[in-house]
Amino acid sequence: MHVVPQLLVSTILLGGIYALIAVGLTLIFGVMRVVNFAHGEFLMLGMYLAFWAFALLHLDPYVTLVLSLPLIFGFGWLSYRMVVRPVIQASHNVQIFTTVGLSIALQNVALVLWSADSQFVRTGYYTVVVHLGNAVLNLAQLVAFAVAVLCTAALFAFMRWSYTGKVMRATAQDRAVASLMGIDTGRVFALTWAVGVTCVGVAGVLLAPIYPVYPTVGLQFVLIAYVAVVLGGLGDMAGALIASLIVAAVEVVGSYVIGTAWKEVLYLLLFIGILVIRPAGLFGQRGAEVIGT
Repeated sequence: MHVVPQLLVSTILLGGIYALIAVGLTLIFGVMRVVNFAHGEFLMLGMYLAFWAFALLHLDPYVTLVLSLPLIFGFGWLSYRMVVRPVIQASHNVQIFTTVGLSIALQNVALVLWSADSQFVRTGYYTVVVHLGNAVLNLAQLVAFAVAVLCTAALFAFMRWSYTGKVMRATAQDRAVASLMGIDTGRVFALTWAVGVTCVGVAGVLLAPIYPVYPTVGLQFVLIAYVAVVLGGLGDMAGALIASLIVAAVEVVGSYVIGTAWKEVLYLLLFIGILVIRPAGLFGQRGAEVIGT
């Protein structure tokens, strides 16, 4: 019976971080109708940012997180202007190939600059554990979860109550009508892309003290994000949040019962099952053009 609290706590901690990755992806799709296949590479860059700030400047990853927010946002804005904006009106096939190309380019740039070796951020609190009832958790995981939940809540509040958030939701519902109402949809798309990249970049910085850093590290996390986004319903942020907890539960329980080597198989089975049984996801509606907030 002591294993149940441990599995529950592990699920919640993982789900909080997965949610931050997934909501950034579903935000981009919900507003722009673009699937960002380079999402995992932006997470990888966030992890490398935390690593090099720690290795060269001896900055704690959580200090790096605060200082790097404008940098991550600016890189997201720049990548939209240079790569995504030229194809925003193109077909979905062109957009897919563009983001896949961006993903491959970022991976290989990281490979050339920093090699394929795994790097590690070993802070003073790396081995510190916290006892929560019968559950034991790493302090870095707990802090990462807390920051991820705060960032996710801030994004939800921004989308729900800010004027800019309402403009973004209006653009998601009907970009043509939004343009007729005087909304600059180009700026909305740039902001949406930059905010989505910032979410996953923040997640990367949070994950750096927990996971090894290497050029293809984003692949293992982006698969989780895709499953969560599809499970929650494409474009539904609340659905992505709940689905992230479900995916985390599948990983934690599956790893305990079957073994960690099978977790990717479990993701894929869940992904296929969703597409077969309910292609619109748990909370999505087939053909819906609204973003859930």
